[in-house]
Order: sequence, then C-alpha cells, then structure tokens
Amino acid sequence: MNKYSLLSMHDLSVEEINAILDDALLFDNSCSDWQLPQSKALVANLFFEASTRTHYSFESAELQLGCKAVDIATQASSITKGESLYDTIRTLEEAGYDMFVIRHSTERYYDELKTIDKPILNAGDGAADHPTQCLLDLLTMKQEFGSFEGLKVMIAGDILHSRVAASNRYALELLGAEVRFAGPAEWAREGYPTVDFDTYLPEADVVMMLRIQKERGASLSNVADGDYLNRYGLTKERYARMKKGAIIMHPAPVNRGVEIDSDLVEADRSRIFKQMANGVLVRKAVIKRGFGYAPFGSENR
Repeated sequence: MNKYSLLSMHDLSVEEINAILDDALLFDNSCSDWQLPQSKALVANLFFEASTRTHYSFESAELQLGCKAVDIATQASSITKGESLYDTIRTLEEAGYDMFVIRHSTERYYDELKTIDKPILNAGDGAADHPTQCLLDLLTMKQEFGSFEGLKVMIAGDILHSRVAASNRYALELLGAEVRFAGPAEWAREGYPTVDFDTYLPEADVVMMLRIQKERGASLSNVADGDYLNRYGLTKERYARMKKGAIIMHPAPVNRGVEIDSDLVEADRSRIFKQMANGVLVRKAVIKRGFGYAPFGSENR
C-alpha cells in the first residue's frame, strides 16, 4: 500500500492530524492558489454508494489543485460482470491513473488493495470509517474553539450504523476531547459511552446530529419518523437550552424535520454549511499529502 494513502483515522498520529488541519487552514488563506506541480495528475473517483458532499467536494478539490479528475461510472464498469475491486483498480492503475478516491459499502474494502502502488483515499467504507469527514469536522471545531483539549462533544442519533461516529470518536479522544453518544437504545454501539440527550445537552460544546441510515438497515420498532424529532432530535426547545457558545454540526445529508428542526439547519449556532465548505479545504490538504508533498512550511519529501 502506498504510504501516503489515507484509509482510516487510525492511520494518523496527532502530529499528522494537526499538519492536515494546518494545511487546510492555509488553503483558505495564504496558500489558496497553490497547485500540484505535476498538474496533469490523473485522479479516479469511484463511488459505489451515493454521495453529494464527499464526491463533489473531492472533485472540486482535485480540479482546484490542477488534477485531472475522472468519475468512474461504477455501474457501467466490469464490476457488474463480476470483476473484483482489485482487478478494477489494477486496470485503472495500468491505464495511468495516479490516485484513487473510493467509497464502498464494504467495511475495509481496501484490505484487498494492499499491493496497489498508487495512493488510495478512503471516501467512506460501510459503517467503519470516514477519515475526510472526520477531518473536516475537526477543522470546523478547531476554527470555533481553537483547541480540542477538554472539549465536550455529543454525537446523537443513529450511532450503530455511522462511520462518522466511529471516526470522530477515535480522533477526538486522541486529541483530548470528551465524546458522548445519545439516541435510541436500539442504535447504541457496544463500548461507546452513552448519555441521556436532554441531560448532557447543556454541557456539550458541540452537538452533532446524525441522520437515520435506512440504507444500512436502520429502523426503529417503537418510533414513527414523525415522532423521532420530539423524542431524539434537536428541537427548538432543546436548541434554547444549549450551552452558551455551543454549536450544531451534522455530516449531512440532513433530513429536515426528522433529526433536526428545519429552522435550525441554518440557525446562528449551526455550522452545517461551514462543514461543507471545510470539506473542500480538507480534501485539498489530503490530496496534497497523498501525492507526497510535505506540510506547508517544511521541505518537500
């Protein structure tokens, strides 16, 4: 596996996380016009699951960096004929592609790609990991609070099926934050510290809501969708009880009126659309790293 691949947040040290975040911040400021010296870099985007934010922010980042971005139509590829993911990536590697951005429903799909020489950036694997989403979430919190040490983060909703919950828990705890989880007992995740939403809400600096992931089989036996908001979601009444200075986050897509009141999506404390803007900055930093370029301010590798 290429040493500059990014497959999981577990691949990154605290120093590497901070270097990516610092690069992302510089992409928003003094280094906004930086492009890859090899401006003909060919990047293949393979999304085996539906995506708007991740897919098109990766493509935006690639194009802004001077890459040649190509969306591989996975439903029109030979995978539909039974070709393995490995053989597909090896074929594209031989066809001259320099980097692969992959989203797949299979957890750890990348295990079968260990002999691929070109960098692979994981755009989400099943309910396991979503490293670039986690990084953009971290960037949003860093912009808001400056530090992670002692930060209290509550992630609420469908924890069981969420790769966002998994990635964020690992990274935030590594960086010194306290992470707690809330939501229906049916969607609790073994080993994840759970709290009562209403009890912990006034303590939380960050309230991150998650959608119901029906595509992964999420369903509740005792709650209709229309009642979910009142029982487990962020209502206006709960919003009013949030800690001073606390913010709302959501990895999106947002199901307005289900996990969060529609009026709160763009409320003063919401950073949901800020997260989306940060997604491009983080993915530019990750692509830069993937091609072997050192953090800004240090010598190229």
